[in-house]
Order: sequence, then C-alpha cells, then structure tokens
Amino acid sequence: MAYTLEIGQDAPDFNLLATDDKFYSLSNYSSYELLVISFTCNHCPYVIGSDEATRISAEKYLEKGIKFVCINSNSPNTYEEDSFENMQNRMKEFNFPWDYLYDSTQEIAQTFGALKTPHFFLFNQSRELIYTGRSIDNPRNPSLASQNDLETAIDQHLGNKKITTPITNPIGCNIKWDGKDAHWMPAEACDLI
Repeated sequence: MAYTLEIGQDAPDFNLLATDDKFYSLSNYSSYELLVISFTCNHCPYVIGSDEATRISAEKYLEKGIKFVCINSNSPNTYEEDSFENMQNRMKEFNFPWDYLYDSTQEIAQTFGALKTPHFFLFNQSRELIYTGRSIDNPRNPSLASQNDLETAIDQHLGNKKITTPITNPIGCNIKWDGKDAHWMPAEACDLI
C-alpha cells in the first residue's frame, strides 16, 4: 500500500480544532461539491510564497461550491512558528478564505500521507480523491509559475472531463515530525517524491 492516499480512495475523517476555536470534521463540508484539503504551515517559504495564489483559487471556486481547508500538522517542537497560537495570529493578519485546522497529534498527516507543505488533496462530491500534489508549479515564486495543476484538475472535473494529470509531485518543505530532525521523512514516504 502506498504511503500517500491514492486516486479513488475515500477522504479520511478528522476532528480538528481550527483557528476560530471550533472543531471541524469531514461532515462539516458535506454541502460542497468539491473539497480541497491542503497540508500547510506558518513558516514554510513555499507556503508563504503561494498563499496568495491559493487565496485566488479559493475565492474563485467558492461560488462554484468548492471549499478549501488547510491543515497544519507541523510540530511546534521542531518549528516554534508552527504553533497553534501562531496559526491564529497568521489568520488574523491575513484573513485567509479557508478554515485553518491544527493536527496536533500529526495523525491526520499520516492518514492522508501528506509529504510536503503545501500538499493538496482534491476530493469529489463522494469524497473520493481525484487529484493530489501541487497547486502551482513554482510555489516559492508564483510570478514565475507557468501552470496551476490544481485549478486544471478542478476545471476538468467541473467540465465533466477526465483529469489528465491526477498526480503531481508536491513542491515544498517536508512535514516537520515531532522528535525528528527537521528534514526527516518516513522511509515509506517515497511514492510521490
């Protein structure tokens, strides 16, 4: 079995605290046609670089019934900037148009098989995975990006077309695992990178 969720697999459920001090699970998003779940954080230059590109996508597709949800699974013991308090500060500062959830045990990152920050997972109405990987092809410097693979997948699905590239390599920093070196990744986490 692959480390990362495979195309066609169901979205794992979760019950995570968000920066608005409410808990959210998969059922909170049942009314949306598509659900984008992104593993992200506060400090990663690839996340910081591409947040505004992600904002544009999230706002563009919300009226089409597509919800973006971001999950921070990074250990604040590895990077203090990734603490829940700093998540709340970041949301206050930037007012992002998504729910920002905290995976304090890192269990959800493991269940999804998240590899990088950012790492996007796109689920259809039945919450089956239809795309996973990156959003834009240059998240650290979006002005140099030449394609948005996430938007292409969304547009193809909305147009009742086959998603031509359902898997891309996520581009970013690895998840910061508690008690591990900042660059450590699980040995089995090599199916997409």
